[in-house]
Amino acid sequence: MFHESLRTLFWREFASIKQGAEYFHVSKPTITRWLDGTVPINPMAEKLLLIKALGYLPNDLRWSGFRICEKRAVFITPSGREFSPKELESFVFWRDEHRQFVEMYGHIEYPKVYPAKENVLPFRGGRRMNAAECLADCKLKVHEPVVICMRIYFSGYL
Repeated sequence: MFHESLRTLFWREFASIKQGAEYFHVSKPTITRWLDGTVPINPMAEKLLLIKALGYLPNDLRWSGFRICEKRAVFITPSGREFSPKELESFVFWRDEHRQFVEMYGHIEYPKVYPAKENVLPFRGGRRMNAAECLADCKLKVHEPVVICMRIYFSGYL
């Protein structure tokens, strides 16, 4: 990465040198040397900066302007609309409903704009989600769980 593009990308992603140093787990003088161009940037830090700048989306023109907010866990479109993971999961059903609605009644001229639904964390209030069912809990003969576990282990999934 060229020196100018590194500086531009760094200041677009971070508000201060301290914030960048905390993100890359390096000292402030190291960040200063990278930005001055006296020391070349670590290749892994360069890749990490590119991933952060892209927002974990592919480097493709069709994804230009889309972002992911890590703190709120929402997907942001170029027009500023936000989608939570649950909304994206149910998008297919909404699309089908919308198409049927348009076929029946036509388009609405000025639809309301709603904010993204709250993205609830998996662990809240000291309550944990239920664990997945274990193979050993199944009603199998005594030797069958061992055989199944051995098959899974030797197939490379464990």
